[in-house]
Amino acid sequence: MAHACIHALDGEQSFDVAHFLACAGVGTRIVHCDPNGVLFSQGDSADSVFYVQSGRLKVTVVSANGKEATITLLSAGDFIGEDSLTGTAGHRSTSVTAITPSYTMKITRSEMIRVMHDEHKFSDLFLSHLLARSMRTQADLVDQLFNSSEKRLARLLLLMAEYGEPGKPTKFIPPITQETLAEMVGTTRSRVSFFMNRFRKLGFIDYNGRIQIHKSLLNAVLHDLLPEHNSQSQRLAPKPGISPDRRIAKLCA
Repeated sequence: MAHACIHALDGEQSFDVAHFLACAGVGTRIVHCDPNGVLFSQGDSADSVFYVQSGRLKVTVVSANGKEATITLLSAGDFIGEDSLTGTAGHRSTSVTAITPSYTMKITRSEMIRVMHDEHKFSDLFLSHLLARSMRTQADLVDQLFNSSEKRLARLLLLMAEYGEPGKPTKFIPPITQETLAEMVGTTRSRVSFFMNRFRKLGFIDYNGRIQIHKSLLNAVLHDLLPEHNSQSQRLAPKPGISPDRRIAKLCA
């Protein structure tokens, strides 16, 4: 059965992607998660895809010895659970937990496959998401291999504030602990605390219960002012020829 988001337009039927991702229908339903609410857990049956309508969530994985790590964050416009589309339905390889009050659209595996096959507008959107995630994963790997932990933390804060995304950056990033930041950066909580205090003294961030990211942090990263070996100094002379208005994607080059 076709989804309710097929509308008549000049005598022809048109698929409304925005309506499909906003309103529950055949094979879809809206799922609300309070902070710390679990969308799905590692090991659950992979039987659906989720689209984030609003809020922030974190994706975590637990190793065989029980160590948990946060591997990425999700925000409005993201899909998660694509593993349900690969071959026969298996089990979730990660867990997803809400950081802030969140709403997601749960799309069953069968409905997801149908709409991807029948509606090119939707399949184009989903493919764009997969490509963007692949590029982000590659950028994260490059960041982990070649950048200092201080610069990795700065990049993570800028991504959480959505610098480089369409529209204006968010004023405050979602609530997040230094332990979680340390997991994502690949360093210790004490190092994260040291760098956060340094960023605040330099005017890159403010925090009083909530963390606010200033554009000066983006400029500092683009100007390569955050070498870990010089972490005690206040500033270095910027490298010539680097525009402070480059998008955040340049951090990953």
